[in-house]
This record gives sequence, structure tokens and C-alpha cells, in this order.
Amino acid sequence: MDEAFRALADPSRRRLLDRLNARNGQSLRELGEGLEMSRQAVSKHLAVLERARLVTAVRRGREKLHYLNPVPIQEIADRWIGRYERGRLAALTHLKDTLEGPAMNKPEFVYVIYIQTTPEKLYQALTDWEFIRSYMDGWGPESDWRVGSPVRWKMGPDGEFEDLDQRVLEAEPGRRLSYTWHAFQPMHRELFDSDEEFEAARGERSKVTFDIEPAEEPGTGVRLTITHDGFDGPDSKMLEAVSGGWIMILSSLKTLLEGGHRIAPSAAPTN
Repeated sequence: MDEAFRALADPSRRRLLDRLNARNGQSLRELGEGLEMSRQAVSKHLAVLERARLVTAVRRGREKLHYLNPVPIQEIADRWIGRYERGRLAALTHLKDTLEGPAMNKPEFVYVIYIQTTPEKLYQALTDWEFIRSYMDGWGPESDWRVGSPVRWKMGPDGEFEDLDQRVLEAEPGRRLSYTWHAFQPMHRELFDSDEEFEAARGERSKVTFDIEPAEEPGTGVRLTITHDGFDGPDSKMLEAVSGGWIMILSSLKTLLEGGHRIAPSAAPTN
């Protein structure tokens, strides 16, 4: 948390975060365009932001793309808002709106969180319904988690598991889990301006992938990277719908695994 505060204290680094907030997934060259900073200075600022876990770098071919990682800011909000209990919901809503800003140009979300646990325990939390229903507040997936198996989804604590044509794509215990995402359901009609727009969007199928690896610093647990991609484009309603939910869910998952009081997500990703 101290690293995040120190990183945010510099106006140049805040400007880089603003640029990623406006357009995620930029290269070093793109981030430096139009700034009165050398390429080396931009690189050094990005290194500080990466150490503070406010920026995540992902390699795509020869390029290194940078993504805003709002999870540490969410953790700061959880700590202080949880302590003083003043305007919790209003503050979190404002934080979400501020971090998301306008629609991203690159149709992909990458989030990273560090959790004091083991890879085996984290994988169990991603695949065991007893874990899932706790940090997802009664929502979530159920499967035998074998490649090709169906993933059934429960839309709320009072709902039933439904086969929404989701499938397990990859399953490496302690390392990686990936599955296709469900399409929009009738309950999501309110997100659209017309029936025609809703029906057109129901064919979109994205996927979510969880990568588990040891944290860079010994003794700091594991690093979980969640990548949700495969959207139809930057104006995808599904991309917009899942983006806010994942931050809250990851924060709740971390709290649960580290033995703290669980902060229930305000909604599942596409509520």
C-alpha cells in the first residue's frame, strides 16, 4: 500500500495512469507520444508503477503492452472505507466510475492481484463452489473443470445452475484456468436501448482466463492475473458489464483467502 501511495504522489506517473485510463493496453512508445519526457523517463516511471502494482505489463508478440490495474486502489478503498464506514457505497461507485472512464479502445481487460496463499489453494477457490459462492455472493460457475466440460452458471443466490453453453478451455491445477463466458441473458435486457440491440449483442462470446504464478518477491504469496477478452469490439456492452464486477470480486477473493472479513461484491460481473 505504501508503494501505491508513493507512486501516485508523482504527477508524471498520474498522467501515465490517466492515459491508460483513457486507452488501455498501450506500448511504451504510445504512452510517451506528446509528453515532454524522454523514452527512458517514461520507462522509469512505468517501472515504479509496475512495482506498485498499479500497472500490469503483458507481452503480445514483440510488443509490451501496459494496462491500468485498479486493484491496489480498490484495496486502499476497502481498508479505509471499511474502517470508518462513511459513504461506502457512494465512494465505491465513484471509484468505479473514475477508474473506468470512457470505453477502452482495446477490447481486453487485464487485472492483477497479489494474494497471500498457495497456488493450490487459489486454484481451489476458483473451482470449488463452496468458495465461489462466498466471494461471489451466491453467483458464479460450477463444473468438473475438465477441458471440454460444460460450465454451468448460477445467476444469483436464489437461482438455479443453468447450462449457458460455456465450456472449459484450459485447466492446469495451480497454474491456469480458462473458460468461455456466457452470452447476455434476458435479465440483462435493461442494459440496452432496444430489443434489436439486445438481440444483436446476444451472439457475442468472450472468455476469461486466470493465470496463477509465484509473486516476484519471495514470501509475498501468489500473483493472479485475470484476462477477459474476445469481445466484439471496444464498444462491447459485455466488456462494459464485466469490467466493474471483476475488481470487486478479486478484492473479495483476496480478503477471504487471507483470512479477513469478506467484503461481498455489490454485483456479479454481468448483473
